[in-house]
Amino acid sequence: MYQINEPDFGTPLHESDTIITLEIDGVEVQAPAGTSVMRAAMDAGVKVPKLCATDSLEPWGSCRLCLVEIEGRKGYPASCTTPVENGMKVRTQTPKPADIRRGVMELYISDHQLDCLTCPTNGNCELQTMAGTVGLRDVRYGYAGENHLKAEKDESNPYFTYDPSKCIVCNRCVRACEEIQGPSH
Repeated sequence: MYQINEPDFGTPLHESDTIITLEIDGVEVQAPAGTSVMRAAMDAGVKVPKLCATDSLEPWGSCRLCLVEIEGRKGYPASCTTPVENGMKVRTQTPKPADIRRGVMELYISDHQLDCLTCPTNGNCELQTMAGTVGLRDVRYGYAGENHLKAEKDESNPYFTYDPSKCIVCNRCVRACEEIQGPSH
């Protein structure tokens, strides 16, 4: 996954005449109705970790890195799929979601080739950046179990190569084909 060096707000911009007021990390924020918590946070300058989310595709919520705490709610919802609500109080940097994010990232890394220094995307890789962002320093899981590390690349398509050893199943490629490219027939 290559990074483009321009801001990606995680979810598409929503337009609405209704403006929602909420609090993100103690700061009052306003956003159009229908906006995701992630987009509202990013618009306010609060960076929320993400892998599957991008502002060019509808939210998916599969990577689980964008988990947040919302006062009065159980669990830790994905900020990319959670719409803003009036009076909502969101915390993005509390210890429990941070711990969950590290654990999730650890699972991604445990099924990923650790060839960062020789990988062509070294220094320009979202997975590498997010591992640093969530504070992942060690991986407790070994590589002895079932994994995709030795799976062969599929180079049958003239437009892209699919390397299963690099795939984190974020579904961006599939979603881009469905939402942007459209049917191929």
